[in-house]
Amino acid sequence: MRQRKLMYNTFFSLIYQVTTIICGFILPRLILENFGTNTNGLVNSITQFLSLISFLELGVGRVIQSSLYKPLAENDTNEVSKIVKSGKKFFKKLGFILLVYAVGLVFIYPVIINSEYNFLYVSTLVAVLAISTFVQYLFGIVNRLLLNADQKGYIQYIVQTVAIILNTIVCFILIYLGFNIHIVKLTTSVIYLMQPIIINLYVKNHYKINKKIKYTVEPIKQKWNGIAQHIAAVVIDGTDIVVLTTFATLSDVSIYTVYFFVVKGVKQLFMSLTNGITSLIGEMWAKKELENLNNFFGWVEWIIHTSTIYIFGVTAILIVSFVQVYTKGINDANYYQPLFGLMIVLANAGHCLRLPYNILILASGHYKQTQNNYIIAAVSNIVISIFSVRQFGLIGVTIGTLIAMLYQTVWMAYYNSKNLIKWPFKTFIKQLCIDIVTFAIMYFISTKAFIFNPANYFEWVVIAIKVSLITLVIVFMINFVFYRKYVNNIFHKILRG
Repeated sequence: MRQRKLMYNTFFSLIYQVTTIICGFILPRLILENFGTNTNGLVNSITQFLSLISFLELGVGRVIQSSLYKPLAENDTNEVSKIVKSGKKFFKKLGFILLVYAVGLVFIYPVIINSEYNFLYVSTLVAVLAISTFVQYLFGIVNRLLLNADQKGYIQYIVQTVAIILNTIVCFILIYLGFNIHIVKLTTSVIYLMQPIIINLYVKNHYKINKKIKYTVEPIKQKWNGIAQHIAAVVIDGTDIVVLTTFATLSDVSIYTVYFFVVKGVKQLFMSLTNGITSLIGEMWAKKELENLNNFFGWVEWIIHTSTIYIFGVTAILIVSFVQVYTKGINDANYYQPLFGLMIVLANAGHCLRLPYNILILASGHYKQTQNNYIIAAVSNIVISIFSVRQFGLIGVTIGTLIAMLYQTVWMAYYNSKNLIKWPFKTFIKQLCIDIVTFAIMYFISTKAFIFNPANYFEWVVIAIKVSLITLVIVFMINFVFYRKYVNNIFHKILRG
């Protein structure tokens, strides 16, 4: 059953992320072509400001999911009901705060933004984009957390995939017919309203949640201990666009978002392959299957590190040429930013390298014990980004993220080795050194072997295939030397089907 759920979660998460990537490239391109760079930058800037409301979630979502592992494993319906009720109560309050925040943003954001758009144009766009965010916090989050904790995340992935495809088709038609950006985004909000409704119906029909259950003791034991982790996540994911909006221009925001669309798509595609791992590790930890967990973690660490270096190495090599093809014909901003492209890829690769250690910390519920690490990462990211963006512009905002990710990865690996499964820290150091060497060799050989100047998507795909094959050989050879046992085991599994 574990393997089947892991397979379902991995497969449908992968389908969802692939769909998100494809549709995520179609709509921004349409917006750039039909509304211009500044409108694209405005939409992404508002979206980022609205997403900052997740700052007030204070990490409760992750704590709720961690709290659900044990009662779900023990089929304790009463405890599950208490946790769900407490979680929904919290997020209803957060939904009200979001409403107040959105109303304030409607009046304040048009004043602080430096753009050629009038007050009414910007304020109404803020209101339109706030609708789907509001409904998500009011209705959808706790049900999704319940499904994730029960290793049924694939249910929400299916619903989200259908919504994204439908939204892309409808928005394409509206833009083709000449509707303005407000109507297009309002349609998106309405379509996305269906997601929490459908998921709520599934939970209602498949779980015996007692909505009238009462509790005297808070069922979510570490409700406020995930604050530091959550603040760090919000800051690291959301600082860049906010800093650029405040200290740079909407053109810079648009350039950033085009590159970030590529990197975010790759990162989400990669993370989709690990979505089922968190709940599986959480179940192993809840049942104290430490020997199985230790063996499983060794595989997880090696696979995530090796896959990250390969996938993000190829991305670093190809990202600038892809953006050049993607933005061909759009001349109101300079989208050729090779150093920025490399830096933003490295920063997000660091986010993925820390995954195995972060997953273990969250699954084990060690929120309070690790909060200082997250606070330091968040503060350093903000401070470094603000100071460096003035000096280096676009490149500056990636420096803070890269440093924060490197610090977190090393700290988490050390913490796990000393406090959780006793995984040798020297094993991590060896892996990190091999990561750096592999990435450097991949990047050097590929940039010397190919000329990256494709005229269209077909030529880019041809180059991408060649780069992918050459770098795959490099990754295989290096890992065959240093991790022969893992490589041989993979081949044996493939041969056995």
